[in-house]
Amino acid sequence: MKKSSLDKQNKIWGGRFSSSPDKLMEEFNSSIQFDQLLYFEDIEGSIAHTEMLSKQNIISKNEFLSIKSGLEQIRKEISNNEFNFSTKLEDIHMNIENRLVEIVGKTGKKLHTARSRNDQVATDIKLWLRKKIDKIELSLKTLQQTLIEKSEIYYDLSMPGYTHLQVAQPVTFGHHLLAYVEMFGRDRSRLLDCRKRMNELPLGSAALAGTSYPIDRHFVADRLDFIKPTENSMDTVSDRDFAIEFMSASSLIAIHLSRLAEELVIWSSDSFNFVKLPEKFTTGSSIMPQKRNPDAAELIRAKPGRIFGNLITLMTVLKGLPMTYGKDMQEDKEPIFDTVRNIELSIINMDGIIRETEPIPKNMMEALQRGYPTATDLADYLVKNLKIPFRDAHHLTGKIVLLAEKKQSSLEDLPLEDIQTIVPNADLTVLDVLKIANSVSSKISYGGTAPKNVLKAIKNAKKRFLKG
Repeated sequence: MKKSSLDKQNKIWGGRFSSSPDKLMEEFNSSIQFDQLLYFEDIEGSIAHTEMLSKQNIISKNEFLSIKSGLEQIRKEISNNEFNFSTKLEDIHMNIENRLVEIVGKTGKKLHTARSRNDQVATDIKLWLRKKIDKIELSLKTLQQTLIEKSEIYYDLSMPGYTHLQVAQPVTFGHHLLAYVEMFGRDRSRLLDCRKRMNELPLGSAALAGTSYPIDRHFVADRLDFIKPTENSMDTVSDRDFAIEFMSASSLIAIHLSRLAEELVIWSSDSFNFVKLPEKFTTGSSIMPQKRNPDAAELIRAKPGRIFGNLITLMTVLKGLPMTYGKDMQEDKEPIFDTVRNIELSIINMDGIIRETEPIPKNMMEALQRGYPTATDLADYLVKNLKIPFRDAHHLTGKIVLLAEKKQSSLEDLPLEDIQTIVPNADLTVLDVLKIANSVSSKISYGGTAPKNVLKAIKNAKKRFLKG
């Protein structure tokens, strides 16, 4: 491909400079290595911008059509890996503009009329991130659907519920999975809220002060599907709040994914053996042939550190900047791109894991039997049936648990006679209270784990999260 005079001279800033930058500075200053990801959005914004220039008679219609044709050719070249990116031209904007001049001649130099790279890059990032938010939000919805479908199958499967990672009370596997449906529902809400707030057009703010050309920013906003143009040109080119907000929402998504990943790691360990993870999301050991390691879950568990770091990076870049644009803001893109990539991969992999993970009911029940999970039900029985104050009931129940522990018995298998040595007026009805199935089915308060509640919650979750 023939090199242009711009590329030869390395003077993309125009006539103000009499010499080229140092080779090290050229490399340091360039962002084309990573911001080429924005090529589609850069061309999309440029076509809308030049159409507006034509509509406002700032350029002619023929000039617009020539520029549009050239930009579409460039888009095809980049898509087909036929485009030569140059670090001398710094960024995606100048690489595209330089190639446009090669294709359409001097008319291509009119592309940058009434705009700056400052408002251009803000527009590109918003266009790119808006699409990614839509994709991530849809992936979360798919993950919710997978969790809901799995919870519907196992709505009444009893398993230990934990506090402090100690057996606390029996819950159902379906109820446990629905907890994550709620988390990811909040995550989707935050993403949509972030998207709505960021959906204002930066283009037309120019470098920082607006422009003297009679542009129509509302026309461009409509063409690019923004709600409206931004209100203040200085705020517009200095604003990366939308990126921080997205990365903050992504950090919460990463936390929720990591918590679920940790439970999968624990549940699939030899000590618990509550679930069998799908082989396609596990790996073997290079030395121990018996191993099946939960690597996908462990990687998901690790990703928050990286995503938190990206958020801190961008906040640190912005926290001391005066109005309006500083070259520091070139450091915004890599953290954004990295966060998007890792959140997307984490959600997709988690969906695959959950879809094919199978519980092992026998082991779940055995763990329940060892953990005295109906002790709270026993204390409640003493309060409701024998009118014993709760603190006293709590004390008596603790003594019964200690007795069961000495006898190496579960509460469910403890004979009435043994219970009566501590609570003499207890009768046969106490034995029903100690049964795990009865404990689970008794938790009928709104949001509780009773199987009939779980079925209602599943129906409600489908309506809230999967419709539309």
